[in-house]
Amino acid sequence: MTKLPPDEIIARIEAALYSAGRPLTIDDIVIASGIDSRERIKRLLNELINKTRVAFKALEIAKLEDGTYVFQLKPSYAPIIKKFSNKPQISNSVMKTLSYVAYEQPVTSKRLVEIRGSKVYTHLKELQDLEFINQKSSGRLKIYTTTTKFKNYFGISDLTVLKKSLLINPTGFSKKNT
Repeated sequence: MTKLPPDEIIARIEAALYSAGRPLTIDDIVIASGIDSRERIKRLLNELINKTRVAFKALEIAKLEDGTYVFQLKPSYAPIIKKFSNKPQISNSVMKTLSYVAYEQPVTSKRLVEIRGSKVYTHLKELQDLEFINQKSSGRLKIYTTTTKFKNYFGISDLTVLKKSLLINPTGFSKKNT
């Protein structure tokens, strides 16, 4: 690789994080940056995290539990900007089904139908397509749980805390990657 100026390396990291719309691994960021040093990338990411804390009030670069990095809206601002979004990625009814899966997991399709009605099957299909839930079969029963992608997307590190917030607000989590 050719030697790139430091500002270009930083710009490439920022561009990758901004445009990805999903968490990136160190390896993803190494590729985008144009340099081969994972340690240097980690140092630069820490510098960027500190700079964004100073420069931005509603945006952040966050290191997630699984070691990936994401450029995102701070969770506290999601409810405020919701009305400005072009269109919701997940309808309220599907979000409510997701909150029940998150709260009751592992939860059977039978239980979800009791709670949400027969339209839940459409919701479950959409949530599986989004890779927010997993399905396992136990005989004729289907059992649903949330995925790592769900946790990363909504910035959830502790399901116990999430369950407590869902007791207060049935759709107590908000999209982090906006």
